[in-house]
Amino acid sequence: MNPLYKYDEWMIIEDQFDPDQNRASESIFSIGNGKIGQRANFEEKYSGDSLQGNYVAGIYYPDKTRVGWWKNGYPEYYAKVLNAANWIGIDIEVNGNILDLANCTVKSFRRELNMKEGLLTREFVAILPGDLEVEVSSRRFLSMVQTEIGAIKYSIKALNFSGELKVCPYLDLDIRNEDANFDEIFWNEVEREIKDGEGYITGKTKKTDFHVCTGMNFQLLKNAKPCGAEVQIINEYKWIANECKIGLEEGDEVTLIKYAANVTSLDHPLVELCTRTQESLKRAAGLGFEKLFEAHKQAWARKWEESDIVI
Repeated sequence: MNPLYKYDEWMIIEDQFDPDQNRASESIFSIGNGKIGQRANFEEKYSGDSLQGNYVAGIYYPDKTRVGWWKNGYPEYYAKVLNAANWIGIDIEVNGNILDLANCTVKSFRRELNMKEGLLTREFVAILPGDLEVEVSSRRFLSMVQTEIGAIKYSIKALNFSGELKVCPYLDLDIRNEDANFDEIFWNEVEREIKDGEGYITGKTKKTDFHVCTGMNFQLLKNAKPCGAEVQIINEYKWIANECKIGLEEGDEVTLIKYAANVTSLDHPLVELCTRTQESLKRAAGLGFEKLFEAHKQAWARKWEESDIVI
């Protein structure tokens, strides 16, 4: 067993950050619910070695092989499961400094995958330029009940400073498959919409013409209470976001609760994709993070009643 990971009956635990092992950890700490699979990429920007991965069941592309024309019995095309829109993204900026674990001092770090409850958690303390210390915690799951829904609860605390915090939840369709044989981009944008607190972006695959509408809505809390923020709406080709500015005093904690949906033309008529995405997000946000997670946890408990193996 890799010494980076700690043994536990139901948990995979990483209690230090090793950039050289990051890709492996992104795989090992992945979550999924049968409809969506998500690598354990960081929500905030990470400029180090990483492989972004959000996969939607049934969405594929016939990628042309490099050797199919000359190698006997080798297919000319094969079905590639595509990297879909990045729904987890939350850019963080503290007093003008971008939070990026590749470019700051990581004072402490812990990541856990709770396989019994289907929950990925991460906690770390980072030191940014100017000796600004922030404490971050995140909880993330893909609902086993509302299988088109993923949810994130992301908190950042100012440990030794006052100033300005920028929190920027976004959706990014400008993504690639690193293993594309000819560096092809597999997605075209169909439509997008962004407003204060929510946004939607629909992409379709080339050749196979699958459509996926990815949507988000979010809530901001400061010290556990709803807070106002100065919001700038960003609406660009294949990328939509809300940049939220919040004043911080030492000891303040800001929490972003982000809900996202991936709704596909495999399950719904094309003309209903955006509407169905909005409805899914409304149901999720109406329940709230904790109730949504409790239903998800109970669904996993029922799975383990049938599937648990004890050695």
